Amino acid sequence: MSLAPTSLLLLVVCGSLTALDQNPVPTFGTTVVIPGGLKGLVYHVRNGSTRLPDFGKLEALGVVYTSELNIEPQDFRRGFPGVTRRFEWFAIDYRGNFWIERPELYEFRLTSDDGARLYIDDQLIVDNDGIHQPEERMGSLRLAQGVHRLRLTYFQGPRFQVALVLKVDGPGESPHVFSTEEFRPPSNPGLVLSH
Repeated sequence: MSLAPTSLLLLVVCGSLTALDQNPVPTFGTTVVIPGGLKGLVYHVRNGSTRLPDFGKLEALGVVYTSELNIEPQDFRRGFPGVTRRFEWFAIDYRGNFWIERPELYEFRLTSDDGARLYIDDQLIVDNDGIHQPEERMGSLRLAQGVHRLRLTYFQGPRFQVALVLKVDGPGESPHVFSTEEFRPPSNPGLVLSH
């Protein structure tokens, strides 16, 4: 397989030459800061863990950035984009802000393998914790116009699959992948809020 210089650099960053030689290069997750995106602190968890860890008791071993959480269920050997040399027994604590233009009821759909929880403004919206195959859970919340805090905690336990997808549907929309690019504040939010 012939690799372009850009692909070779990505392979070195991802740290998993064998898995990526046989599979497409992932396009999600990077170690480069994404302004306005989500920042995920990466942790190792104890083998045999069955629930999300207490992140306050762990030391972060790395950082990944993304504007969306969109890893459809796949073989765990493909890895988790941005997480190097770890295919099992790790956790990520994602945090970021997003802007709501239209105050309304929003529904969030969280698919994960294994456990994940979604918090908005420190309120638990979707609980999909535990060891399980890819599973979707939903929750909804009425959001006011303005900036909101998002936290999504995730852990990958034992093989055989990995998945983490966050979807949203707002007023008159079908479910689609949540992206901080879609929920960016206007260039001057003060003017919007004063109308």
